[in-house]
Amino acid sequence: MEIRPYRYTDEREVIELWRIVFPNAPAHNDPGNDIRSKLKIQPELFYVAIADGHLVGTAMSGFDGHRGWVYYVAVHPDFRRQGIGSVLMKKAEKSLLEIGCPKVNIQIRASNAEVQSFYESLGYSVEDRISMGKRLGDTEGQK
Repeated sequence: MEIRPYRYTDEREVIELWRIVFPNAPAHNDPGNDIRSKLKIQPELFYVAIADGHLVGTAMSGFDGHRGWVYYVAVHPDFRRQGIGSVLMKKAEKSLLEIGCPKVNIQIRASNAEVQSFYESLGYSVEDRISMGKRLGDTEGQK
């Protein structure tokens, strides 16, 4: 298995993977738009996992100067339980630490709560927080 930075030629495979792993993603989380947005800011923090010649995993991270975030951690169902997600997370954490990030946050959709034990195995814990969001420019208040 190889973990490397995202390349423009990966777009089709990443979109396919995300549609498999996140089948109920909200319409405003268009994979192509999300990829293009990430490539404008800290593109070097977007990683893919390659196994058997196929793109089988992703992790997208970023640092705002105060906290780091990791998004789109995805492993193809046929390649789960092989350590790919853990390696992707460790790569993201290492990269964030190298640029001075003191703490990493993740969010798990309530509909995907079964991954909580995966993150706990990596040392993450549930914090007493309420996650709130607002879509800017959205007049209909989509979540």
